[in-house]
Amino acid sequence: MREDNFIIAGQRLASRLLLGTAGYPNQRVLADAVRASECEIVTVSIRRISLKGHGSDTVRLLSGYRFLPNTAGCETARDAILTAELAREALGTNWIKLEVIGDRETLYPEVTELLEATRELVDRGFVVLPYCTDDPVICQRLADLGAAAVMPMGSLIGSGMGIANPSNLELICRRSPVPVIVDAGIGTASDAALAMELGASAILLNTAVAKADDPVRMASAMRHAVEAGRLAYLAGRIPRRSRAEPSSPQLGLVGS
Repeated sequence: MREDNFIIAGQRLASRLLLGTAGYPNQRVLADAVRASECEIVTVSIRRISLKGHGSDTVRLLSGYRFLPNTAGCETARDAILTAELAREALGTNWIKLEVIGDRETLYPEVTELLEATRELVDRGFVVLPYCTDDPVICQRLADLGAAAVMPMGSLIGSGMGIANPSNLELICRRSPVPVIVDAGIGTASDAALAMELGASAILLNTAVAKADDPVRMASAMRHAVEAGRLAYLAGRIPRRSRAEPSSPQLGLVGS
């Protein structure tokens, strides 16, 4: 069986599940959910962790994990670049989840600004993981600019609608020269499993766990779903057929 490594910017990661840290009922539930997920990377908003109180508590609480700061809330390349520089100084990491939002209602990315910010941050030595639409052309352009991974949306952020366009996602995964991390829209374990079965390298989610009735149990479910989906992708599903095909041979039946 061939090796199945998950590598970003030369760093080998054991877990294919990345978990957000916002919106949990309390810090105890957050810590327990992160532990249950067995993730290595947690995302944090630099605007929160730069403030005293809740944000700094989160950093201390999860000090054993790799932090992936994000530029949530930024609407221009300029703001995203500034936020990334603040994140590098605050957390001592050059990894950044790049978000440049173009529409407040849908939280769709602003593609022109996203491309500009990616180019500039790569030039500044950042490991850039951009959140983008599920557009194969945009994903390719981001990779060409030096993004260490691409993070196409499954569906609208926080919607729980799952994978809105499986065909596009499968195409992105098949063509991408860098890891594909599905970000946004995951609602439950079956959504995560489907994304992995389509060829995604990893899943980043937040709301599906944080807002679940039992976040800790859902975090565990997501871990198993990601693992199962990846195994299914590697194993290779049977082709779909329009007719039944018996699993047992018809020859040698009793009475024949």
